[in-house]
Amino acid sequence: MLSIQKACVCALVALAALLVPGADGSAQAANNYPVVLVHGFLGFGPDSYPGSGFLYWGGYNNIAAHMQLYHGPHAVYAAGVGAISTNWDRAAELYAQIKGGCTDYGATHVARDGYPGQVQKPPGKCWAADPANNPDGYPLALYPQWDADHPIHLVGHSQGGTTIRALIQLLEHGSPNGDEGGGELFQGGRVGWVRSAVTISAPHNGTTLRDAVLNILPQLRSPLRDILDNRLANWELAPDGAREFNRWALTSPAVYYFSVGTLATEAGAWCCNHTDRAIAPIQSANFQYPRTDMIPYFKLFAGEWIVPSLAQPGMGSYTQSAPGRVRIDSAWFPSDGVVNTISMRAPDGHPVRDYDGKAQRGTWNFLGTYRGYDHFDILNWPTQAPSADPVYERICDIIFGLD
Repeated sequence: MLSIQKACVCALVALAALLVPGADGSAQAANNYPVVLVHGFLGFGPDSYPGSGFLYWGGYNNIAAHMQLYHGPHAVYAAGVGAISTNWDRAAELYAQIKGGCTDYGATHVARDGYPGQVQKPPGKCWAADPANNPDGYPLALYPQWDADHPIHLVGHSQGGTTIRALIQLLEHGSPNGDEGGGELFQGGRVGWVRSAVTISAPHNGTTLRDAVLNILPQLRSPLRDILDNRLANWELAPDGAREFNRWALTSPAVYYFSVGTLATEAGAWCCNHTDRAIAPIQSANFQYPRTDMIPYFKLFAGEWIVPSLAQPGMGSYTQSAPGRVRIDSAWFPSDGVVNTISMRAPDGHPVRDYDGKAQRGTWNFLGTYRGYDHFDILNWPTQAPSADPVYERICDIIFGLD
């Protein structure tokens, strides 16, 4: 079955290549470069659960397939990177998966910032660039011809959005540590390899979910707390860590950036604001509360209080103003249940504008906030929310219209 699927993808790539506009301008799209979808924290690749029929990108549907056929055909791939890894490590895996070769996290990086026991070149994370020369039977790379003459579009959801920013930074500027043991990704100089980067519900400036969950009283344990409390990646997901990341992962003048926001909370009211009254029967207009159609688990953290603890503010009321830390005020209260909506627009200190129908390179073109979509509604996971297909159709219209 996998070989048949791979053959279909190869045929699609070949047909898509024929549609790249030529000198006569006969093709409708300005470009038909491949698209790579990158999942978020705790996410998974398309082959992770083959028996379930459930995909990260689409739930029981398939966003990649929809994008392939929408005004297509287009080549659209869904990547699979570390579910609880740092942006750097995920970027290194993504590079090898697209281009081919074995993952290399960088010698200096692993020595300085790696987790205990991490190896520079992990076994089992290799992809073959040439199917005719693949003695070890590695899975095939997504797009081995990737270079400045054959660029790609990157689309990232949640931490996938910050991961693709890390990849662009490494491609263009290499490692800030100097020599990383010879890995080609860390040498820099690969400008023009990425035509556009689209982020969806991305924690560019972090999420207060991380701080709110970790600040719960120690006896209140949860699976989410255990993950956040024990992995290095959680630092980049916090506002303070995101600020540090934003100083390194720059906005490239060579790339078109787009961002999409999502919102699934409402300001408090005495009634009739579509929020979950079982979670928050008494509300204040000063705070935000989860909508009834938010994924139930995240309702526990998204409102005024962490449920069941009334001693700990949730995302809808969490503030902090300690010296030296990122200030969190009421502008951070609205969220999609996982990421604060204000954080999705663009990295603080980077250029940003509202998209007006004409994209600008080297700045963030904000495509607006989709109200009523929680963090996973925007992926078309089983939900009461409207289909997110129009969001991806709009993305296709924009990125394939870039010159």
